[in-house]
Amino acid sequence: MKIYIDLVFIINYIFDFIVLLSTSIILKRRNNIFRIILGSLFGSLTIFILFIRFNTISLFLYKIIISIIMVIITFGFKDIKYFFNNIYYLYMISIILGGIIYFYNNQIKSNQGLLFISSYKYNLFFGIILSIVGIYIYIKNIKILKNNYNKYLKVILYINKREITLNAFLDTGNKLIDPYTFKPIILVNRELINNNNKVLLVPYKTCNNNGLLECIKIDKIYIDGYGFRKNCLIGLTDPIKIDDIDCILNERILEG
Repeated sequence: MKIYIDLVFIINYIFDFIVLLSTSIILKRRNNIFRIILGSLFGSLTIFILFIRFNTISLFLYKIIISIIMVIITFGFKDIKYFFNNIYYLYMISIILGGIIYFYNNQIKSNQGLLFISSYKYNLFFGIILSIVGIYIYIKNIKILKNNYNKYLKVILYINKREITLNAFLDTGNKLIDPYTFKPIILVNRELINNNNKVLLVPYKTCNNNGLLECIKIDKIYIDGYGFRKNCLIGLTDPIKIDDIDCILNERILEG
């Protein structure tokens, strides 16, 4: 079997560049594009594996060393946490990219797949395009997850010596305040609160609506990552239609 070393090098370089560039975008690294190019060129040295006999352990160690040097060339070394974050996302993106290529080879390119293309050039072209699109979708979804799930918090309500653990969402749009006591109001699914609690009717006004909101006093609330808070009210609302969320936090309660 003929092996075209220049073609293997170019293919290896392209995929290393995609992985390093994606890592840089996800982690918002401010490194120069020249360093990504240099790191990708060094990563392409793995083609020399074709000419060296390695046992399983030696091959594994060789690849680990290559990836470590790639990361240091591309991102530098500031501290251990910074370094391991770079390595972690490098491997995560490599796994995603490997899955995309595997899918392409087995579901699209093969005779039994969705599309059969016999030309090697077309296979290479579509493989690269599919990899770029797949990584783009992955990066976009990662950013969405980071933005959304940073606002998901665990809370514990303490009401009349009863503890209620809830999944909460920090909503910057929730600015409800009791106009009399100026306490921020947290919205909670009324089905989770005991009806025996004394209900207060608090007037509210929004851009589209106004009326009276049923509220109850609580002893205190514990918010994961922020600690205990006391100066607030619980507003009873219908079930919240947000991804397993029972409680909408008021941003003002985090101020202390």
